[in-house]
Amino acid sequence: MSRHVEVETELWDEFHRVVNMTSRELSEWLRTRSAHEDAEELPDHSGTPTGQRVLDILQKRRVDLTDDDERVMRKVVDKIHAERRDDLEPTAGQENWRHRLMSLGHDPLKGVRDGTR
Repeated sequence: MSRHVEVETELWDEFHRVVNMTSRELSEWLRTRSAHEDAEELPDHSGTPTGQRVLDILQKRRVDLTDDDERVMRKVVDKIHAERRDDLEPTAGQENWRHRLMSLGHDPLKGVRDGTR
């Protein structure tokens, strides 16, 4: 079982800056991505495991985060930075690139959030 941790302010702020989709937008995107012609996954099972974890983290308060949440936050921040410039200005790209980032909670066509909650 994961234990609660105090996530560094810098990580918390950067995660919420690069994850520029709201929990509602991400949830809808994950359901859309998982919808198939023959069947649709249950809403709480739709999307990638990492996308589901990001959604879970977005719905938590900072004091409720676990060490596993912290690990996922670092992974997501690193992946988004690896795919994007540091300024994260809205950028068009190939559709599969955008969709991959959106599954992490980052829409490259949106501006970044200010990180405050």
